[in-house]
Amino acid sequence: MLKYLMPVLAVMALGFSLFSVRRMTPSVVMAQPPSPPPVAAYANQLGAVGLVEASSENIAISLPVPGLVTRVAVAAGDRVRKGQLLFALDDRDLRAELALRQTAVSLAQAKLARLEASPRPEEIPPAQARVEEALAQLEDAKVQLRLMESVKDPRAIRQEDLLRRRRAVEQAEARLAQASSSLALLKAGTWRPDLEIARAELKQSQAQVDRVLSDLARMQVTSPIEGQILQCKVRPGEYAQAGVLAQPLILLGQTETLHLRADIDEKDASRFTAGAAATGSVRGDASKTFPLSFVRIEPYVIPKRNLTGDSTERVDTRVLQVIYRLPEKTPLYPGQQMDLSINSQKETR
Repeated sequence: MLKYLMPVLAVMALGFSLFSVRRMTPSVVMAQPPSPPPVAAYANQLGAVGLVEASSENIAISLPVPGLVTRVAVAAGDRVRKGQLLFALDDRDLRAELALRQTAVSLAQAKLARLEASPRPEEIPPAQARVEEALAQLEDAKVQLRLMESVKDPRAIRQEDLLRRRRAVEQAEARLAQASSSLALLKAGTWRPDLEIARAELKQSQAQVDRVLSDLARMQVTSPIEGQILQCKVRPGEYAQAGVLAQPLILLGQTETLHLRADIDEKDASRFTAGAAATGSVRGDASKTFPLSFVRIEPYVIPKRNLTGDSTERVDTRVLQVIYRLPEKTPLYPGQQMDLSINSQKETR
């Protein structure tokens, strides 16, 4: 009995081994891919990768000066007109300065108006009266002098009194000349250089107001074009920085017509012909293709920009960028990737 036990156990172990190996061997199933792979659209073609963008190119809205955001008037997806308010910065200090500058303008205007209206009609009669008074004093002094000079006997009057009468006439003449000059000066009005200085001060005050208004206008960020808000990354209460930012405050573009920016490898650039026909398909869905219309070439070969946006990746490829136009009302969005098939022969249509 024992002599049959070992062969039976060996047979059982072999059977278990074969069963285990068969069970653990993966089965090969012929499955269809989730989406069909791209197919060649032309006999001679170039392959490229493109990125959908606005026809105006994507405009990154920035600021000339930093500031605290007090109001955001748009949201992502909104359509805006040229000149429409996008967001506003805190402008309380500028408005206070504007009120001060406007007060200075009002003061300069009042000063100029006073100088231009000079002399006042009420100022002429008093000046004329002073002239007449000086003239009367002169006549009185002359009468007194004639009386003194009419005395024949020099012993009847003192020489000192005679000299005093003559000096009184000279003083009366001087007072009359001064009063007459003051009247003439008053009637002549404001001196022309004084008017020019007043006008210059008014112009300077108005220029300061214009400067503050210009600074206030920069606090109101408006749309440079008519288009659609693609991204809005600014919120009320945030401090917005000026200059070029890694993340734009607002991304704007004209999306009625979309463009496709294709990157053609520099090795294939010599095979590309301006005006070549092309078709594009959305990345991962080759079943949907769109005819593309050639727009222009940007004739400067640049380093390839990796679509992941990782700045640590090394770039050792240079590409020629070609712009194509997508058909109207294409169900795509700016930022989507597309695969391109470009005819390597010039389009003959």
